[in-house]
Amino acid sequence: MTSNEHHKWLKKRDWLAVEGAMHHPDRDEDLLVRKYKERDEHGRLPHHWLAAKAQTHTHTLAYVGVQSILFNEEALTTRDNKGETPIDIARRSGACAEIIGLLSLAPEEARSLDWEGMSRLYAPVDYWMSEMGLWIQSRSYTDCHKFINEHNVELVREVLKYYNSNLLLSIA
Repeated sequence: MTSNEHHKWLKKRDWLAVEGAMHHPDRDEDLLVRKYKERDEHGRLPHHWLAAKAQTHTHTLAYVGVQSILFNEEALTTRDNKGETPIDIARRSGACAEIIGLLSLAPEEARSLDWEGMSRLYAPVDYWMSEMGLWIQSRSYTDCHKFINEHNVELVREVLKYYNSNLLLSIA
């Protein structure tokens, strides 16, 4: 039971490193699933460390939370050596509301929501940024305008600035 790099990044709140590994175009999905099922010397999964270190909400943290659950839904109810589940740790450590909500899901709920449902609820900026990127790639600019016109200004602003450089690269 040794820590993998995801345990270490999560312990250090390095959400960007975790996101980079999860989102990398050459990622090995099967390897990521195995890493999110590995326990460290405390019997903790990466989800336990995410719960312990997620006090301040960021869009990257929300993405990492959703993805980590997709890699291992059963982690939501898995107990560490102290008998704590990720939600127990999140509540005790004062995790942000988005992560507490996400970790409160039952494994069956997470499976039924899948990526789209969890992202829309807990990582909406990432969800809409992904949608907008697809619209831009397919040159469906009317969908972009429809999103901008039909959603609240704060969400639209966050989507446009969160991955602004990625959206510009997609357009190019």
